[in-house]
Amino acid sequence: MGKTGTQTLTLTGLRFEANLGILEHEKTSPQPIMVDAELNLGPQPLLPRDDDISHVLDYRKVRRIIIDECTSEHVNLLESLIGKLAHRLMQLPGVLGVRVRIAKLEIFDDCEVAIRVETGQW
Repeated sequence: MGKTGTQTLTLTGLRFEANLGILEHEKTSPQPIMVDAELNLGPQPLLPRDDDISHVLDYRKVRRIIIDECTSEHVNLLESLIGKLAHRLMQLPGVLGVRVRIAKLEIFDDCEVAIRVETGQW
């Protein structure tokens, strides 16, 4: 067989609360954010060598890293948080590129505010 395809792992719409922001109420209580992440895993066999989770990037681990990185401490700027998260995801084995989007869901009544970062190979 030997066929390969470019593989991307995507987590979309992951919602949880994070300590983020410079406003007084943001410093004292967490607020809801939404994270989307794409991880470029590059060329992969169309069929893994076997059906064993240990031979692929476990998306449960990726989800946990996203939540842990975004909730470990209070961060003033969305730019700081997304940079920290993108850097951490790039360190995962086999990851060639990362696209991350973080949205603050309740900062304005009439719109969602988000930042998107792309790093590595795409």
